[in-house]
Amino acid sequence: MDALKLMAQDSLKAEVPQFNVGDTVRVQVKIKEGDKERLQAFEGTVIAKKHGGVAETFTVRRVAHGVGVERVFPIHSPNVASVEVVRSGRVRRSKLYYLRDRVGKAAKVKEALR
Repeated sequence: MDALKLMAQDSLKAEVPQFNVGDTVRVQVKIKEGDKERLQAFEGTVIAKKHGGVAETFTVRRVAHGVGVERVFPIHSPNVASVEVVRSGRVRRSKLYYLRDRVGKAAKVKEALR
């Protein structure tokens, strides 16, 4: 197990972005198209964070054209270029899966006064 931990330490990012569940974030994702590479933004509300060293992930949800879209991003992935906090939210849960059942203004998260 120690050998696995040593290998995992090498692939950890030096600067981990600081955000919480309920925050609205803009994730810049590297997209490869042929031999070209570009950045694509995905903006939405963080509904979950899963901890676990190199396998740490977060789930971002947004509504696009009336359809809910969720993406799970590994924090330490080289394909995640940056995570920018657009708006910080005030929530009392660690997982916001209940937002999936809500529509319109009911799916909003209150803004935190920081």
